[in-house]
Amino acid sequence: MELIPKTIHYCWFGGNDKPDIVKKCIGSWERHLSGYRFVEWNESNFDISCNAYVKEAYAARKFAFVSDYARAHALCSQGGIYLDTDVEVFKPFDDLLHHESFWGFEQADFIATSTIGCAPGNRLMKQFVDSYECISFLKEDGSHNDLTNVAMISRILEGHGLLLNGQYQELEGIGAFYPQTYFSPYDYINHRKLITENTYAMHHFHKSWLPPSVRLKSSIKKAAALVIGGDNIARLRKWVTKA
Repeated sequence: MELIPKTIHYCWFGGNDKPDIVKKCIGSWERHLSGYRFVEWNESNFDISCNAYVKEAYAARKFAFVSDYARAHALCSQGGIYLDTDVEVFKPFDDLLHHESFWGFEQADFIATSTIGCAPGNRLMKQFVDSYECISFLKEDGSHNDLTNVAMISRILEGHGLLLNGQYQELEGIGAFYPQTYFSPYDYINHRKLITENTYAMHHFHKSWLPPSVRLKSSIKKAAALVIGGDNIARLRKWVTKA
């Protein structure tokens, strides 16, 4: 029985033109997700003053953090599948729709929020939504609360007994949690792709919300990976950690 509706939610706040990587990814959804409904959340259909966190993040033009809340709200209220706009889809999610929710690891110790499937009213998603009601985006000193939703949901799930070990797990009444290769096979730390026959989608980590200096550093690391290989970077990182 399908618990998760065939609705794809995504966010695009700020009104800027969509870059080529976003157009490419949305094109992959249209090719592989026949029969799904697509809903873009933006200023026209989402209340950017719904709570202090969202209002402050929007005023600061930190639209990725507005999206963090908007995706959780949309999934909790309507159910469906949320995709970051830089997620490329390789095959339909049809055989996952029986779950109360489905998630994937981003790395072994974090749960990704770039691809999420959820039945409406899921109790984990409600807890996630409610967690934003007691935090602000602006700190007392005027700086921004840059705690990611990845860190937030991973912490919440640890409280429910999820082991942050990268392995498949199910939590009764909550959902299923898949290895990194299912929804986030791009290893952004070592810049390598871990795509397998089980891969449904891949998050490209475009990171448009990060400062230009940070994105430049990431681009340099990515170029280095093309020269020496992501696996070699991973081995080198492991060697340095042990040294």
